[in-house]
Amino acid sequence: MSSYFTDLAQQYIDGEWRPGTGSWDVIDFNPYDDEKLASITVATVDEVDEAYRAAARAQKQWAETNPYSRRAVFERALRLIEDREQEIADLIIAELGGTRVKAGFELHLAKEFLRESIHLALRPEGRILPSPADGKENRVYRVPVGVVGVISPFNFPFLLSLKSVAPALALGNAVVLKPHQNTPIAGGTLLAKIFEDAGLPGGLLNVVVTDIAEIGDAFIEHPVPKVISFTGSDKIGRHVATVCAKHFKRAVLELGGNSALVVLDDADLDYAVDAAVFSRFVHQGQVCMAANRVLVDRSVADEFTEKFVAKVRTLKVGDPRDPGTVIGPVINSAQANALAGTVEQALAEGATALVRGATTNNLVEPSVLTGVPADSDLLQQEVFGPVVFLIPFDGEEEAVRIVNDTPYGLSGAVHTGDVERGVAFAKQIDTGMFHVNDGTVHDEPLVPFGGEKHSGIGRLNGDTTLEAFTTVKWISVQHGRSGFPF
Repeated sequence: MSSYFTDLAQQYIDGEWRPGTGSWDVIDFNPYDDEKLASITVATVDEVDEAYRAAARAQKQWAETNPYSRRAVFERALRLIEDREQEIADLIIAELGGTRVKAGFELHLAKEFLRESIHLALRPEGRILPSPADGKENRVYRVPVGVVGVISPFNFPFLLSLKSVAPALALGNAVVLKPHQNTPIAGGTLLAKIFEDAGLPGGLLNVVVTDIAEIGDAFIEHPVPKVISFTGSDKIGRHVATVCAKHFKRAVLELGGNSALVVLDDADLDYAVDAAVFSRFVHQGQVCMAANRVLVDRSVADEFTEKFVAKVRTLKVGDPRDPGTVIGPVINSAQANALAGTVEQALAEGATALVRGATTNNLVEPSVLTGVPADSDLLQQEVFGPVVFLIPFDGEEEAVRIVNDTPYGLSGAVHTGDVERGVAFAKQIDTGMFHVNDGTVHDEPLVPFGGEKHSGIGRLNGDTTLEAFTTVKWISVQHGRSGFPF
């Protein structure tokens, strides 16, 4: 695994591994013990340009390649991930502080999405549509957009990079990927290595490790990419969308959330506790779909709270390499300090800490807060860490109002003894996704993934991925002669 941090600490442009030529380095640290894993000299604006130009050159021939031949690359990539699974898991644990459970979860999903990309290569279909003009044949072709720019986050970097990169390539596009600077290997150059070893022709996938401080908006503004796929915060997503609109580019935005898990009065409380604890604390709560808020009908609130708090107290915090660890470090000290500030603010506003976790370096222990004022800004925000707000409610109508009282609309869940009651509840929530009698954290290859409001624009997975990374082209054929008015 250590060889990955040595061998892959470079830029990957036009099929070549090379150092960047920027004036400073991205330093890749282990967030648990602060060990320096790698140092990567950043890519410059010129290198971003080289990456996009290489992608544009390679894409034409790739788009004309038989899709069955394209598919073979992804079959080989899947086998390589399976062969190297333990090494990749160790890398995820080291680079982003993911636990062994989290690493296994991420790799399982990554393989599922790669399997879907194998099939996606054969999915595009053309159509012949009728015409009011005699002798005219209307052909509608589905074609690749050309080049896709992908910007991926630090929390599930391998999965969320792969989730855009693989389908975009499978559909005949070329890609330039910019991983998050906290996870340049797992989210960037590792994918380049896997696809290189799988036989993907040079130039089709380029990885530039850099930062806005070096390149400004050059990655988004460059004239070559027709689509920018961004996963990250709504603040940055708003900027990406603005720049894309200015340059007539399509933006696919998978942004933050402020999900709620709702426990109705007829729920199985033990099961709801299990779902709520997982939904909030998986990967230290650094998940866009995580349940920031747990809403409980007042008639069962005392019993639920007692069981929830008891389970939270059992969660082991510590070294992510330890198989027993449930909560490892958050990604960096800024995040750890921000979470401590969130707890302090809630208490200053009158909240009560049922569990108040300590912060030691980047290890943030769980905090369970109740009594946060209904008008607090904290209830409107995404809290990216192991802090949860318990909120009692009186009846479904109030629950719906509270759940929807946020600028976000990504995911959520409701627990009830009556499935159809749950579905009726879910239909009233302004989200892209909602789950009945389950957790809030789900992603599947065939089901549209994305949010409403500030949680994003567009969808990925299944047919929606086809829409994201292809376009349609109308070619008409006139059989015989057409008539003209002059």
